[in-house]
Amino acid sequence: MSWGTELWDQFDNLDKHTQWGIDFLEKYAKFVKERIEIEQNYAKQLRNLVKKYCPKRSPKDEEPRFTSCIAFFNILNELNDYAGQREVVAEEMGHRVYGELMRYSHDLKTERKMHLQEGRKAQQYLDMCWKQMDNSKKKFERECREAEKAQQSYERLDNDTNATKADVEKAKQQLNLRTHMADENKNEYAAQLQNFNGEQHKHYYIVIPQIYKQLQEMDERRTIKLSECYKGFADSERKVIPIISKCLEGMILAAKSVDEHKDSQLVIDCFKSGFEPPGDFPFEDYSQNIYRTISDGTISTPKQEGMRIDAKTTVGKAKGKLWLFGKKPKGPALEDFSHLPPEQRRKKLQQRIDELNRELQKETDQKDALIKMKDVYEKNPQMGDPSSLQPKLTETMSNMDRLRMEIHKNEAWLSEVEGKVAARSDRRHSSDINHLVTQGRESPEGSYTDDANQEVRGPPQQHAHPNEFDDEFEDDDPLPAIGHCKAIYPFDGHNEGTLAMKEGEILYIIEEDKGDGWTRARRHNGEEGYVPTSYIDVTLEKNSKGAVTYI
Repeated sequence: MSWGTELWDQFDNLDKHTQWGIDFLEKYAKFVKERIEIEQNYAKQLRNLVKKYCPKRSPKDEEPRFTSCIAFFNILNELNDYAGQREVVAEEMGHRVYGELMRYSHDLKTERKMHLQEGRKAQQYLDMCWKQMDNSKKKFERECREAEKAQQSYERLDNDTNATKADVEKAKQQLNLRTHMADENKNEYAAQLQNFNGEQHKHYYIVIPQIYKQLQEMDERRTIKLSECYKGFADSERKVIPIISKCLEGMILAAKSVDEHKDSQLVIDCFKSGFEPPGDFPFEDYSQNIYRTISDGTISTPKQEGMRIDAKTTVGKAKGKLWLFGKKPKGPALEDFSHLPPEQRRKKLQQRIDELNRELQKETDQKDALIKMKDVYEKNPQMGDPSSLQPKLTETMSNMDRLRMEIHKNEAWLSEVEGKVAARSDRRHSSDINHLVTQGRESPEGSYTDDANQEVRGPPQQHAHPNEFDDEFEDDDPLPAIGHCKAIYPFDGHNEGTLAMKEGEILYIIEEDKGDGWTRARRHNGEEGYVPTSYIDVTLEKNSKGAVTYI
């Protein structure tokens, strides 16, 4: 199956076909180029999408890391890798397919032009041979006709009796001349004919088949190149399928890593305050004085005088309740995180201790390195002066001491918080029983015992609903002392509702720490206020002097 033998007379059609083949190749190259642009735009849009939804958080961001959030961030990372693979596909197609097609198309056009020019030259040479043969043929034909005319003229004169001998001889010479010229043209025509037949045979059986064979091979190579590009087009994407599959598997693993129970626990860890739920409000019997008046027959004036509270005590008591709903005290309360709920305070303290331990480890490593360097300098003085390292070593030791003190102080605060949380947990189990015992101390008539230590304490002022009778009964009885404390550190008490104290000063405890880092205390002169729990050493006792100080 050869174009040279089968299509020997289809030069124009082969010209059109080879041109169509090159156009088709360039059309496919244009298709690949547009596909590359699609892949590039797709990858760009995927990266923009990932960038839009990726969290812009600093490494110290303390946002809770829920498993659902972590899974989504992992999916975004996998999607970013997926976008990178789409870029790889576009790059591979551009280099292996599109670029190769454009180079091959240029070479193909050059080769086609050369083969067609050779075919046209061969055809032009054959046409030239045909014209020479045709001219010699026409000349031979013309000389033959002239020779026939000369033959006829000679025969007419030879038969004519009136013709002279000279006329006959002249006609005979003319006949001989024409016959000779006809013979020469005949030989020329025979030679040209033989030459043309040889060239024509060579043209159609050697030259044209060779040219058409080259055109056929060129077209077949074009077809093979398209086939290779088709394969390369698919291979460009097939190569990245394993990586894309890993990206998709990573997304599936991220989805499987979502743990609803762990997320619920994170919510608890994030928002747990450590406070106990509010207990039942005890019954406040305002009819006690009425029943006493009826039973005694007189007005209980001494009781009212005994219950009269110093102005400082009243002011301190009122002040001590203002900051609970207003502005929190600043200063030391921020250092030990006492402004936070117990559980959050414990987490903050633990985080700070971990950070301090890391800093201490860095300083320790630096100290070890300086000591080693100092030993090297001492053994090899030419390398450096050992005394030049002493200031840095001293500074490092000072930093280590400072960090150890900070760690010790924060560990003390942490132990205090953990102890209180554990105590609250233990008290929570017995809260119902204690409440029943407290209510049982009241008599059926609504009276109460004379022992102030057994007296039922009312609800905190901040939980009461304000009404028109609050001012009348708010400061009737001071809170009894439930223990005493010793100030470990001095406290200035400049904030409203706080109580200043000196180091070593003994105070009465009238209200325990509710988990906010503050304890309510009273001086011997009756002045009350809140002091930082971490600044005092608390001793709770059942029968304290403060319990009977104001009766």
